[in-house]
Amino acid sequence: MTRLARGRVVGALSVAVIVLQIAYPLTPSATRNGLTVAIVIVFALASVTHAWVSRGWRVATGVVSITALGGYAVELLGVRTGFPFGTYTYSRTLGPRAAGVPLVIGLAWTMFAWPAAVVAARLVRPRPARVIVGAWALAAWDVFLDPQMTHEGHWTWSFAGATLPGVHTVPLTNHLGWLLVAAIMMCALVPLAAGPGADGWPYMLLLWTWLSSTLALGAFWGLAAAAGWGVLALGLVAVPLLASLASGQVLPEWAAISAHSGNKRPLGRRP
Repeated sequence: MTRLARGRVVGALSVAVIVLQIAYPLTPSATRNGLTVAIVIVFALASVTHAWVSRGWRVATGVVSITALGGYAVELLGVRTGFPFGTYTYSRTLGPRAAGVPLVIGLAWTMFAWPAAVVAARLVRPRPARVIVGAWALAAWDVFLDPQMTHEGHWTWSFAGATLPGVHTVPLTNHLGWLLVAAIMMCALVPLAAGPGADGWPYMLLLWTWLSSTLALGAFWGLAAAAGWGVLALGLVAVPLLASLASGQVLPEWAAISAHSGNKRPLGRRP
């Protein structure tokens, strides 16, 4: 398969994610569980395929190892010990489980961790700053995700502590735990996401997630407070990304690589 053909696969998978997510709130509840699993798998495939096409198979392998395997390991730790998220239990709605954790959960970390790292690489230059931005983006996504998945009955929390105002089903410890795990993941992912690449699809998926999650939680699930917190949290990354794309901004080192290779088109822009 040529590089161009692989790039088209990334596009097809990304469009499939959008189509499936549009269908989700319109799907009868009896079949929605299977659609949830399908969205996670297709989104994760889009992220890993993009990593492979844009940065090579070694990077794609690293992404899977860090996010899918690492994410699954931390979920096993969380279910067994309550650290770092709090005390929670998965239901049987997300397919086969091992040690109480659905197998698909590792891919849920993969699906958004890679776009978060790629966007961070565009927005800021110093590596510590990229870790912070990427970690914030990944943790901010869960501000949308956890209230919706709890509402759908995929997992339940046992707690009596603080929550975000208006979001009473998810403990604040969960968001702090996500931020911690996301920061650790980004320490490993940020170096993999550095360098030039045709990154339009990950940008689009992050922006789509920001906007579509706000609409879904606010209009379809009656979770207005979660939608409000999510749009603010992920907006701290999404709005600068929109501004960067609108201005055609490209990082200096990307421009240098582009000039050196004889490609005069800025690598941060789509043709």
